[in-house]
Amino acid sequence: MRKFLYILIPVIICFLVGFTASHFQSESIQTWYPTLNKPAITPPNIAFPIAWNIIYLCMGISIGLILKSKERNKKFITSLFIIQLFLNFTWSISFFYLQNPLFGFINIILLDLAVLYYALKCYPTQKVSGILFIPYILWLSLATYLNAYILIYN
Repeated sequence: MRKFLYILIPVIICFLVGFTASHFQSESIQTWYPTLNKPAITPPNIAFPIAWNIIYLCMGISIGLILKSKERNKKFITSLFIIQLFLNFTWSISFFYLQNPLFGFINIILLDLAVLYYALKCYPTQKVSGILFIPYILWLSLATYLNAYILIYN
């Protein structure tokens, strides 16, 4: 049971962070975001919650596997995870709540770097934890492009 909690608790924390962030962005998604000039490859609105649910699940499992491992860099990798989770949360505030694509872009570049660094640090000793961040990396690549486009064309 204890091993299961190492996975379950981080998954719940990731979903709570996402749920909390959604409250900061919900009004802007309704009023501000639809008025922006966006690229043709912008996913439909329904894709965002689906993607983030998958990503939060993968994120939680990833750090849970690290926490239950005998990884000697466990504290360092956990710190990296917390940093990227914080940047993930603050992107919603900077981009949507503050309605500031420039702050959002700076934030998402830092987030990209933190997520890549986390995945690269996990992979050598806990391959699955690193691999579980691939959907996140791919989605962030798209989100970074969308943020940059919005910054330039609005």
